[in-house]
Amino acid sequence: MRWSSLRPLAAIASLALLTAPAQAAEQILQSSSLNSCQENSGFSASLFKVVLTPNNNTANVDIVAVSSVEGHVIFDISISAYGYEIIRTPVNPCDAGLAGLCPMTAGKIPLNFNLPVTPEAISQIPSIAYNFPDLDAKVRVFINMTDGSEIGTSVACVEADFSNGKTVDLLGVKWATAIVAGLALVSSAIVSGLGHQNAAAHVASNALSLFGYFQAQAMLGLTGVPLPPVVMAWTQDFQWSMGIIRVSFMQDIFTWYQRATGGTPSTIFDSLTTVSVQVEKRAVEFAEAGMGLAKRSLAMLPTSIVEPMSAVMKRDLLKRSNIQTSSGSYIVYGIQRVAFKAGIESTNLFMTGLVFFCLLVLFTTIAVAGFKGFCEMAVKRKWMPNDRFLEFRNGWLTVLKGIMFRLTLIGFPQMTILCFWEFTQNDSPALTVLAVFFLVGMSVTLGWAAFKVIMIARRSVTMHHNPAYILFSDPQALNKWGFLYVQFRASAYYYIVPVLGYTIVKAMFVSFAQDKGTVQAVAFIILEAAMLISASVLRPWMDKKTNSFNIAICAMNFVNSLFLMIFTESFNQPPLVTGVVGVVLWITNAAFSLILLLMLIVGTVFVFLRDNPDGRYQFMADDRTSFMKSQTHLTTTTELDALAATARGDKSGFKGGLDLDDDAESITSDSLRRQTERLGVPSGSNTYSGGYGSRPRSPADPAMPLFPADGPHSPPRYNDSSSVRSPSPFGHPGTSASFRANNNASPWQRGAGYD
Repeated sequence: MRWSSLRPLAAIASLALLTAPAQAAEQILQSSSLNSCQENSGFSASLFKVVLTPNNNTANVDIVAVSSVEGHVIFDISISAYGYEIIRTPVNPCDAGLAGLCPMTAGKIPLNFNLPVTPEAISQIPSIAYNFPDLDAKVRVFINMTDGSEIGTSVACVEADFSNGKTVDLLGVKWATAIVAGLALVSSAIVSGLGHQNAAAHVASNALSLFGYFQAQAMLGLTGVPLPPVVMAWTQDFQWSMGIIRVSFMQDIFTWYQRATGGTPSTIFDSLTTVSVQVEKRAVEFAEAGMGLAKRSLAMLPTSIVEPMSAVMKRDLLKRSNIQTSSGSYIVYGIQRVAFKAGIESTNLFMTGLVFFCLLVLFTTIAVAGFKGFCEMAVKRKWMPNDRFLEFRNGWLTVLKGIMFRLTLIGFPQMTILCFWEFTQNDSPALTVLAVFFLVGMSVTLGWAAFKVIMIARRSVTMHHNPAYILFSDPQALNKWGFLYVQFRASAYYYIVPVLGYTIVKAMFVSFAQDKGTVQAVAFIILEAAMLISASVLRPWMDKKTNSFNIAICAMNFVNSLFLMIFTESFNQPPLVTGVVGVVLWITNAAFSLILLLMLIVGTVFVFLRDNPDGRYQFMADDRTSFMKSQTHLTTTTELDALAATARGDKSGFKGGLDLDDDAESITSDSLRRQTERLGVPSGSNTYSGGYGSRPRSPADPAMPLFPADGPHSPPRYNDSSSVRSPSPFGHPGTSASFRANNNASPWQRGAGYD
């Protein structure tokens, strides 16, 4: 079969080459593992390394094989690319002069030789095979008997995956994506500190969504589904978003810690010179074929102790084991495959992700505290105006709490997957305790934060008929809890709850179903479809552009889940289809990622170039901007503050901030009732009496709908002199401007009312 028959595949490959890395100086084809492809195969190899160099027409072979075949044999060799057979030819080992294989003898056969390759054979290999990244090419060899009673019978089958050394798993891609996402988050914080809340919210929302997309790409690689080589390499580019980053000295520390706490570290990388590691083949297929023994330790086992396992033992061991064949080579899949390709021992993977998350939190805390100190020094030495970053300098601890919550939200997918997976591995008692601590701690923290947002929003609706009033009018609530709702419209404040639930369920399938790739693929389809439908129907994000940005990400994640289902080969499609779909997934996601990165870069740059960054974005339909902008004026009227305190009978003076955000309050709603009763407002009252002690009404007319903002019935804005008339809290009607000047100018009325 000639390569000329592969015209459709060649067209796709030519397009993919546009984004492939540069061509290497020397063309090679190489393989590092030999896999069995037949039950009861009589030939296997614990070490297999073959390097074909077409320039000198030779192939270097280094193999340690174990054979149970005796007699004269003939090799039936088949070469395929992306599931399509290119060459099929018989080879007689006696004619090739292969010592030890003519005739084949039982036992251990070490071979290290240079095999000449004829120019005619090399000419049949297409040039694209040397240049296409992450080549999906295989050489399968059937060993057929030529003498005795088994003439023509296949007594063994082995196959080797070949690579040309080109890959899309590039360090530059990892650094570029990480730097862009990180700088966007930092830029949003700076813009927010300068007082441009609208622009900061848009930049932060898009950066978080992009980061979530990177994590979704990483999760594809963490599944136990057999992935094409190009998909494995592509998803490996985004494993940094899950904290899977190799640092040599840290790996030594993690190994020491695990050993010191009663664990048994794996040593797979120390054995690469003597054994092969087979990447990707599913463990269940391997166990069902009866070709190996599942075990947790990676130390070599004598063949004599390899015994048949019951179905229960297989299922139990496969959940927590690397797989070792009877010949001594290993199979890695799923999460362990990602760890191996990252150069990390599988027993160190949990600690790697955990430590990098903790380092992120630590360095961020130091950076925020250092920036606070720098701002104070700059103001003291008159390097910058006194009002620059004023809100941050006055409430930097609250801002820091909000940043810590945001980092917890960012690291939640990473830590849930690693913690759940650690429960199946039990690398050491100390690591299991750490997994429980971080999983429970982060889940409770985010759950408590979501509960707080819902309680604040519901009280805002009860008191002001508008969830945005309290959510965006109080700086403490916005700086501390805003990470959960600022990217959504005010009426969709609850959407963070299904997002957290989606993350936990997805992490459970990734971690607990490592040996069930089809189950993972079906779960991904259901979860991504539910997320896409909810995002398209509810459109919960802050405006049309942000909704389009996030819905596009949800759609791409859903398409990727369909591709994942195809990779399980549940539809029994031809291997060529699987190979082509893998290339399509890479090209599609590479183009989509590039578009998202460019959109984020351009949007962030324009924010810094414009005199008024908020003007680049439309005003939110929930009127949040008018609430936030009013704070500068509200905090300057100290005379009315004193008058308000006297009118309320507060002898201790003004109490700033929202009591709703009191850290000392309990998780129950009793604290809210106590705050209301302390201020003389009946907790169950929903009517306005017009006298002292009554709850103030929002200046927003409840008869007006909140959406859309630019319609004829848009809610009144504080800075709009033509706003509708609102009743005075003292029983006298007046314009909204006079109402604001006489009452809302005091910060004690911000948010929840008389708090």
